Amino acid sequence: MPAKKKEEKKATPAVAPDKAHKIIDRYFDIILKPVVTEKSMKLTQEQNKITVKVSAKANKNEIKDAFEAIFAVKVAKVNVVNVRPKAKRVGRYEGKVSGYKKAIVKLAEGQSLDLYSEATASE
Repeated sequence: MPAKKKEEKKATPAVAPDKAHKIIDRYFDIILKPVVTEKSMKLTQEQNKITVKVSAKANKNEIKDAFEAIFAVKVAKVNVVNVRPKAKRVGRYEGKVSGYKKAIVKLAEGQSLDLYSEATASE
């Protein structure tokens, strides 16, 4: 039996040029919308943390990559919370408000992002 030669690994680019737009599309599927509450606004002002609703299947690394690619900022840390569904009643009818996954993204020192100024300027 002849000895097997070691196969040389060719250096391939991380992303093929024709598939670059698909990765960006996937990023927009991960980050859904900002969460606007009193607590999230206080976190944004005092601790440089942005709170967003994300896809239920997204993990911390995907959220970080998507945030950096879409908003062109450096992310220091990502915390993820699964928000449970809440029971609601309207008269005699009972139901639930669906739950979701929330990410609290801490931006690196010196970075800033204002997600809310454009929304208020267009009104």
